[in-house]
Amino acid sequence: QVQLVEPGGGLVQPGGPLRLSCAASGFTLDHYAIGWFRQSPGKAREAVTCLMSRVSGERTYYAESVKGRVTISNDYRANTVYLEMNSLTPEDTAVYYCGRADSGYGCYASKSRRSEYDVWGQGTQVTVSS
Repeated sequence: QVQLVEPGGGLVQPGGPLRLSCAASGFTLDHYAIGWFRQSPGKAREAVTCLMSRVSGERTYYAESVKGRVTISNDYRANTVYLEMNSLTPEDTAVYYCGRADSGYGCYASKSRRSEYDVWGQGTQVTVSS
């Protein structure tokens, strides 16, 4: 069964760090791009970052709103992609989702195109508050 699972999330103190994981099953990461998106109440789901597949060179994209605070990485042995974010603010409060796109789609140097992701995790709530 092809799926993505995102454990983690929860309550984070302002200024604190966050690490989310996206565990893939039913497929291997080598031939797929993985993207992280987030959605706040009343807002559209927005791209945070993405990582191209190994066969596409593993290049990354970061949204301007998080550039410099976010790192995306993967562990092929664990078949898992990680999102690390620091200096969190209440504006980072959202449900965070990871998604999968076929190699060569979804994740580009200048954008992450949500419509091209075909498998999504269930999402995990992150709340930044003191």
